[in-house]
Amino acid sequence: MRNSFFKIFILALIIAALGILSIYSSTYQKESATWQDIYKRQILWLIFGLVCFFLFARLNYRKLWDANYFIYGGALFLLFLVFTLGIIRLGAQRWLRFAWFNFQPSEFAKLAVIIFLARYFSRKSINDTSLLSGKFGIFRGIILPFIFVAVPMFLIIEQPDLGSGLMLMLVFVGLLYLTNLRLKYIYTLLVTMILPLPLFWNLLHDYQKKRLLVFLNPNIDPLGAGYTIIQSRIAIGSGGFFGRGWLRGSQSQLYFLPESHTDFIFATFAEQWGFIGGALLILLYYLIIRQGFLIAQRTQDAFGRYLAYGISLLLALQVFINIAMNMGLAPVVGLPLPMMSYGGSSMLVTFIALGILVNIDRTRNVF
Repeated sequence: MRNSFFKIFILALIIAALGILSIYSSTYQKESATWQDIYKRQILWLIFGLVCFFLFARLNYRKLWDANYFIYGGALFLLFLVFTLGIIRLGAQRWLRFAWFNFQPSEFAKLAVIIFLARYFSRKSINDTSLLSGKFGIFRGIILPFIFVAVPMFLIIEQPDLGSGLMLMLVFVGLLYLTNLRLKYIYTLLVTMILPLPLFWNLLHDYQKKRLLVFLNPNIDPLGAGYTIIQSRIAIGSGGFFGRGWLRGSQSQLYFLPESHTDFIFATFAEQWGFIGGALLILLYYLIIRQGFLIAQRTQDAFGRYLAYGISLLLALQVFINIAMNMGLAPVVGLPLPMMSYGGSSMLVTFIALGILVNIDRTRNVF
């Protein structure tokens, strides 16, 4: 445990520190005091995140098994609460205000769904020698867990937050593959999901349709929906091999790149540190995600194994999609880059998840 603890802790701390440097560089010249305090807030979120990391690293992860339904129910309650008490920012109603802290329940819901799925697929058979998932039919193996995933997913999509909603579905499919569930059921689910996709076009918001269209061709609306992705690609390209240097990026420093401290912080980082810096950042993420998968592989307890797989999948998917989005290789869906993008909710939930990973490796018992 000690080895994985220090590896995950050091890697996460380095990534978060690089995020704070990037946030500072993209906001320090802005005149408003609110902008100038953003990096200080991120430092505060990092401190709170580290406290959560140490707490959950010592809290036996098996307690999450007992609290599973309360965690899932609490996530649903917060998601419903968003529609009545949530504050609206940038046209979306995704946040709840607690004193001075704006909390985003969709971040918590991601972890809650992973905990629920880990318990669901790790239940033992009557003789306690094999997992039930290997004997599930299509109803118990696909339909029933899908219902429990679909409820928070659609609540999140209605905020609207398409990226976080689809993230739940991707993690669900990934965990299905990692269980003993029959592959033909997974193929059935994938076909069922893919075939009706054209019918959902009319259900999308106008800005979501524009994001999909500009993904195919950003130049159809270069000053509107395609502006951000064009500027992001310019920022990454202008960084060259070694980068322009800290505080010297033209796109982020001169405010050509919107959301340079949140969704597009990778473009900000790559502009200043170049291909070398971007590659090293991706390597840091790879090492921390690899630790998560290694923990899952050496954990004998099925609940701990699926929980570790789920957390690692979530982290890997968010990193991949965010970086691909910054490079114009994926539609803009508003997913933060874990531990790099500005945001307290994402920072706290990510460090809680990493603390759970460490505790799984520490405990690793057979139940």
